[in-house]
Amino acid sequence: MLNISPMIHTPAAPVSGRSVRKFHRLVSVAGASLICALTGGFLTQASAQQSVPSAFQQTPDTGSAAQASAPAFKADATAPELPTLGEGMLISVNKDMITSYDLKQRMLLLIVTSGVQITQENYESFQQQAISSLVDERLEQQEMDHWKVKVTDKEIDQEIDRMAQQSNLNATQLLAELKKVGVEPATLRAQIAAESGWNSLVGGRYHSNAQVGSAQIDSLMDKVIADGQKPQYLVAEIFIDNASAGSPEAAQKGAEQLYQQISQKVAPFQAVARQFSKAPSAANGGDAGWLVSGNIDPAVEATFKTMEPGQVSQPIMTKDGAYIYLMRQKTDGNADMVMRLKQAAIALPANATEADINNAQTVLASFRAKTSSCSALDDLGSRAIPGSITVNDLGETQLSTLMTNYADALLPLKEGQSTAPLRNSQNVNVLFVCDRRLAGDNALKREQVQNNLVNERLSMLGRRYLRELRSTATIENH
Repeated sequence: MLNISPMIHTPAAPVSGRSVRKFHRLVSVAGASLICALTGGFLTQASAQQSVPSAFQQTPDTGSAAQASAPAFKADATAPELPTLGEGMLISVNKDMITSYDLKQRMLLLIVTSGVQITQENYESFQQQAISSLVDERLEQQEMDHWKVKVTDKEIDQEIDRMAQQSNLNATQLLAELKKVGVEPATLRAQIAAESGWNSLVGGRYHSNAQVGSAQIDSLMDKVIADGQKPQYLVAEIFIDNASAGSPEAAQKGAEQLYQQISQKVAPFQAVARQFSKAPSAANGGDAGWLVSGNIDPAVEATFKTMEPGQVSQPIMTKDGAYIYLMRQKTDGNADMVMRLKQAAIALPANATEADINNAQTVLASFRAKTSSCSALDDLGSRAIPGSITVNDLGETQLSTLMTNYADALLPLKEGQSTAPLRNSQNVNVLFVCDRRLAGDNALKREQVQNNLVNERLSMLGRRYLRELRSTATIENH
């Protein structure tokens, strides 16, 4: 049995770690993402981001952060009262019409799922947002029809079942609760069909364009590991941009209105982000992931340093608009790492002479100069290894479990590099880094990084696709 205990320090604790003519878009996540607020994010905004693989799910919140980001939809919700809308046709999108009934249904869904209370100040914004989302949905459906993309009733039923389960309801109960507040089942089904079909269309047309090479993945993996040694902040965000709001003053005012409703626990952060944020993260309830110190606006990071998990920041003004942040988790960096190692060792007892130690170090240094990586070790035949050297596969080892001199020597190394000869009580050895990653359940792995890069490209291509459809469409007010 291989014994690596001479290199292990005991005890040790691993350290874990998103214009259509008159209808300018008010927010980036109206429409398909509205339903997301019912269950905390089972669907993504069709025009903004493709479905996230199961291996790339959001980091769960705990404590007050979990309460702050809870879904907005609740059973027995009260139907909101809307001003009377005129009957008839409102907008034509190419040959399709948006009626006053369509608008009322979408507004009811938007209001109920965001949790925000309607006031004289924000009613117009809700109406404009509903119009924008309906226009986009018509354009998406027309493109799906052109490419003969179909979504079956069975697929829609499965999505409703999944929505209901995440809301601790069954499908019948969920549809009944929505009907109580005036949202018809057909409205929900049509929206699921449009979003699912659009995702399929974008993925099918652009998936090959979204592939990434191994060099790009390697580069990002190195950055992920380097960032693990810096302070990090897991946040959710709401971004109100100056352009959509009309001015910096309007953006700040809108952000302050939303902050008041969030801070008074009238509306959950997650639901508000989906409906109002201009950031790409809006489709995932504002989940911006881990932000790394040094890559953050100094004014924003100064606020982060004072926040505790579960706290919501007051609006922070930047040159582009206003941000509101929910602090979900934070870490001071110095993340632990897991490395897959091989060793070349010369056995020496604890009482070996200085001459024997120096000789072993010289032999190993020469061997290392000719064989610098794990792949080079694999290519060696037994005859190419000096008789005094034993080569072993040590498997995966967490740095925090190793002796300080070994952990310090390995920490700066990348895949394919090796240490200088090191001494422990049983041998002199050289360690070869075959692979490395951050430790912890939430640490990104290579497959996850690749999936994330592909999803980011699909997201960008999907948004561009929809912009092209808007630019060539005939959209008129009636």
